[in-house]
Amino acid sequence: MNTRIYIYIFIMAAVSFAIRVLPLTLIQKQIKNRFLQSFLYYVPYVTLSVMTFPAIINATHYPVAGVLALIGGIIAAWFNAGLFKVSVLCCFIVLVSEYLIIFIK
Repeated sequence: MNTRIYIYIFIMAAVSFAIRVLPLTLIQKQIKNRFLQSFLYYVPYVTLSVMTFPAIINATHYPVAGVLALIGGIIAAWFNAGLFKVSVLCCFIVLVSEYLIIFIK
């Protein structure tokens, strides 16, 4: 059983290494395709969004509170509130909405 763990770790390390090294070694010249450039430009933002949005919704006891905090945070960020203000507002929205949900039940 212990040897399997080491095999799994080795395979995971090899795949992770290959994903990072192969593009650097295979692509020698600058990418001139505008579609591919724009696609690669937005990949980190999309990846971060895909990992963050479910975590925001599932981090609270009630998913409705997470959705309300997400909407409130987007609105606050749209009006140029700083990161600290947005985070405090989202925490406050989650606190109030979860207390209201508990009170209504």
